[in-house]
Amino acid sequence: MTAVTKTEPFHISTLAIVGVGLIGGSFAAALRQAGCVGRVLGAGRRPETLQEAVRLSLIDEAVSLAEAAQRADFIFVAAPVGAFAAIFAGLKPTLNPKAVMTDGGSTKQNVIEAAREGLQDRIAQFVPSHPMAGSHETGPQAAQARLYQGKRVVLTPLVENHPQDIARVQGAWQACGANLVMLNPAQHDAAVAAISHMPHWVAALFMQHLTQSDDAALKLELAGSGFRDFTRVAQGSPEMWRDIFEANRQSMQTEIATFRKVLERAEHALNTGDYAYLQDMLEVASQARRDWVGQQS
Repeated sequence: MTAVTKTEPFHISTLAIVGVGLIGGSFAAALRQAGCVGRVLGAGRRPETLQEAVRLSLIDEAVSLAEAAQRADFIFVAAPVGAFAAIFAGLKPTLNPKAVMTDGGSTKQNVIEAAREGLQDRIAQFVPSHPMAGSHETGPQAAQARLYQGKRVVLTPLVENHPQDIARVQGAWQACGANLVMLNPAQHDAAVAAISHMPHWVAALFMQHLTQSDDAALKLELAGSGFRDFTRVAQGSPEMWRDIFEANRQSMQTEIATFRKVLERAEHALNTGDYAYLQDMLEVASQARRDWVGQQS
């Protein structure tokens, strides 16, 4: 992992957001607050979402995908990763040759594959990125200008990218207040499977397990803050997370297999009364969590 140094201030004349929800809307709001963007266009599948984004002043006008590609000098794609192939194909025919594109997709290898297929000879204009920030809330009403403040954003540049375009994407994220690091796409996908995708998988499966139990109502009535914190991420967009699990299937399979071994070892300790093992496991986990919190401060 390579940290990225601060770049010089810059300005975007016309920004296009494809998918004006939490991630895309927050990107637009952050750049507006930083004073480095002129006009903001919004494109997407749902007219009512775009109308809400206009009402909230996240975007100035709703446009078609083709018009966004033609008019914008910076494009941010913030849709579910399963939609990226169609989006890239829709952008290419009218794409401004001077435009720079980036994205907020939670996986990178499949997004890059979709970009190569859809953008073809315009692939150099796409600099992949992923902000390690989000919320269980969705839609433009969830957008917040400070979402990326102090958060990490991973860049996975392509060999075709021009240095000035990479710098432009860096500048946009830094204007949002983010801290940038560089990874290759495979490193990124393996890491986020462990720290982002697996926690959602576990929380969602636990909620399914709980709600299917005979006394689910009683358990939910008794649940408190620990249950709330543990299961919060299960509220995320089902469409988005289905696409993420599909896109990052190989890394998820690796994480699930490894986690299953840890779960089975702990279950064996419980079954055999090996409480020394459980004590040690809990102490290691507790210390690791405290150390991680310290690193984030």
